[in-house]
Amino acid sequence: MRWTVHSEKPLYTDQWLDIRLADVEITGGRRLAHRVIRSAPGAGAAVLDGQGRVLLMWRHRFITDTWGYEIPIGGIKEGELPKDAAAREVEEETGWRPGPLRPLLYTQPSNGLSDSEHHIFVADGAEHIGEPEEDWEAERLDWVPLERIPDLVRARELVSGTSMNALLYLYAIGTADG
Repeated sequence: MRWTVHSEKPLYTDQWLDIRLADVEITGGRRLAHRVIRSAPGAGAAVLDGQGRVLLMWRHRFITDTWGYEIPIGGIKEGELPKDAAAREVEEETGWRPGPLRPLLYTQPSNGLSDSEHHIFVADGAEHIGEPEEDWEAERLDWVPLERIPDLVRARELVSGTSMNALLYLYAIGTADG
């Protein structure tokens, strides 16, 4: 059954999040007060090096107090195309300029709670152009063999939903055009 949204009211809003309370109707005419997080879309990329390796950031996430690998990803600026945002994020977060990007996948990482959408691309190659713009994005950058992705998931060294989604999909289809 499709849920019917009768209303939404803001609970908290800032530049990153819009947290709302939705009055929704489910089966049998029952109503629920459901929390919703609205956020701007994001874009990122899995960058390959032609040797079966992918560029990953090893970083700490304070919310869960965990370390793990992630692909570069960030917000899409107003008027920016997702592909351009993905290229910008790779450069800013890693200091590598990706080669031509092609679409890899589209994901809604938590669609039971949030309208967040992520546009993920893949690049076959990159040029090192310098250091990352910020020193807080990652502890280090590693070129990780794609064949290691399932092992990283098992070891809980790859837990970010969007990164895991993209990398397992890339592992499944291989490095050729999907």
